[in-house]
Amino acid sequence: MRPERWQTEPGRLALMLAVGAALGAAAHAQAADTATPIQHLVVIYQENVSFDHYFATYPRAANPPGEPAFHARPGTPSVNGLTAALLTNNPNAAQPFRLDRSRAATCDQDHNYKAEQQGYNAGLVNKAVESMGTGAASRSGNTPCSPTDVMGYFDGNTVTALWNYAQYFAMNDNHFGTTFGPSTPGALNLVSGQTHGATPSCALVASGCTATSDFLSVGGSVDVIQGTVISDAQPAFDDCSSRETVAMSGPNVGDLLNRQGITWGFFQGGFKPTAMKNGKAVCGASHTGSDGRPKGDYIPHHQPFQYYRSTSNPHHLPPTSPAMVGRSDQANHQYDLSDFWTAVAAGNLPAVSFLKAAAFQDGHAGYSDPLAEQRFIVDTINRLQQLPQWKDTAVVIAYDDSDGWYDHVMPPIVNTSATSEDALTSEGACGGSNPDGIQGRCGYGPRLPLLVISPWANQNFVDHSLTDQSSILRFIEDNWRLGRLGGGSFDALAGSIENMFDFRHPLPRRVFLDPNTGLVTGLDDEGNVSH
Repeated sequence: MRPERWQTEPGRLALMLAVGAALGAAAHAQAADTATPIQHLVVIYQENVSFDHYFATYPRAANPPGEPAFHARPGTPSVNGLTAALLTNNPNAAQPFRLDRSRAATCDQDHNYKAEQQGYNAGLVNKAVESMGTGAASRSGNTPCSPTDVMGYFDGNTVTALWNYAQYFAMNDNHFGTTFGPSTPGALNLVSGQTHGATPSCALVASGCTATSDFLSVGGSVDVIQGTVISDAQPAFDDCSSRETVAMSGPNVGDLLNRQGITWGFFQGGFKPTAMKNGKAVCGASHTGSDGRPKGDYIPHHQPFQYYRSTSNPHHLPPTSPAMVGRSDQANHQYDLSDFWTAVAAGNLPAVSFLKAAAFQDGHAGYSDPLAEQRFIVDTINRLQQLPQWKDTAVVIAYDDSDGWYDHVMPPIVNTSATSEDALTSEGACGGSNPDGIQGRCGYGPRLPLLVISPWANQNFVDHSLTDQSSILRFIEDNWRLGRLGGGSFDALAGSIENMFDFRHPLPRRVFLDPNTGLVTGLDDEGNVSH
C-alpha cells in the first residue's frame, strides 16, 4: 500500500474531508480497523469462464434484433481481447465465433490440468480444439456439441450485466487462474493460495480408485500427484461428499481471520441439509439446470473450507442465531446461502463473505449458463447496494477456472513443475526444471474475468495489472492486516488488485440492473434508491 493513499496522517485527514459529506461519518468510524476504507468484502465466486469467453470483443457487441442492446459509454477503454486478425485468422483448428442468447446453454469443455497445458502448447496457444474441445457425443439439452465449440464466445447481448458493471466500475484483463486445472484447485487457491499438502482417500469410492499418501487416481484420471491437488477430489470433512476425498494441511485465510477476530463466512447454495441420515447431513436440494436435467444445488468440491479440519462444518450444522453468523459457533463459518441474507436482515453483514450460487446459477457450462448466472449476480448486487453498509463495501466477481474455453493470452509461468501430468512445454514438463520446488502447481493458468463493484472502485476502468486468484486472498490479508500464510502459498507472489480502486475520489454510485436482460434500470450517484 502506498503511504499517500491511506497510511499517512495527512492522507487520512484529506480523505476524510473529501468524502465525509458523500458517505457520512459512519464510513470513517471504523476506518482504523482496516488498511483501506473497505469494511466489508463480498466475493462472488462463479464457475468456469475464460476472459475471452465473456469479454473477447468488449466493448463492441453485435446488437442483433431481439437481444438486449449494449452501447459502450464514451471513453470506454479497450481490453486485451480478440483482434480482427485473431477473429478471422486464428492459429487454432477453428475460428472464434459469437454465441447468441439462444445458445447460452453449452457443453462443458475439457479443463483438466494436463489438457489445458496441452491446449496452450508452449505458448503457441493453438491446440484448444484438440486438447480442450468437448467430444461430439456430448449434448447440451437437445443440442449436440462439437469440439470446435471451445472457440465460442459471448458478447454484451448475452453477458449484458457483466459488461454494464464494467461500464460503471472496474475490471481487470490480466487476471489468471493461479494454476492450471478445474474447480478444486481454483477454490483452494482463493482461500489459501496453496494446492499442495493433500492427503487423499478412496474411502467413498467402491472401486477403480488408487490412493497412497501423495497420489490419488480414479478410473485413470489423476486427482492428486506428489501431494498436490490437480483435479476435483471432494473435501474429506463433508458429509455430502460422494466420491474420492482429500484433506488439506496448512492454514487458510479463515484461520487468519479467526486469529484476528474478524467476522467471515462462506455461503453456498444448497449447503443446508434436506435431511439427516445416521447422523450425517443429506444435501438433497436441487433445481433444473440449463441442460433440462435436475442438478443438485450443493457441489462439495466447490466449498474450499471443507477441505481443512480447522474451518470445516462436516455435518452442515446451522448457525445458532443470525447474530452468530460470521462468528465461531457450531457452523464454524460455513453456511447456506440463505444464512447470508438472514444475517444481513438482522444487521449482521460479516466483514468478509464468500458467496457461491446454487449450481444451476453458478455459470458452469453443462448445467448452468450465462443467463442463469446473470440472474444470481444481479439479484445479489441489487440487494447489496440497498444496504446501509454499501458505502464501505466492495464486491469482487471472480471465477474458479476457465472450463477450457479458448483464451488467446498465454499465461505467465511463475511456477514450474515436472510431473507425469505436466505437458505445457513438453511431455512431463511445465517450464524449466524445479527439482527443489513443490510439483503439480504449474501456473499461472488460463486468464479469467475479474470485476470490482464498489463506491470505491475506479469508474469505467480496465486494470492491466498482473493478478491471479490469490490476489483476492492478498487483498483480504492486507486490508485486515492478517499477514501472509507462508508455506509456499502463492499469496507471496500475488499482484495487488488495489489499482482497481480509487481511495481518493469515491463515488457513492449504485447501478441497478434487470436480472433477466442485464440492462440498467436505475443509476444513482447520490446514494438514493432510483429503480
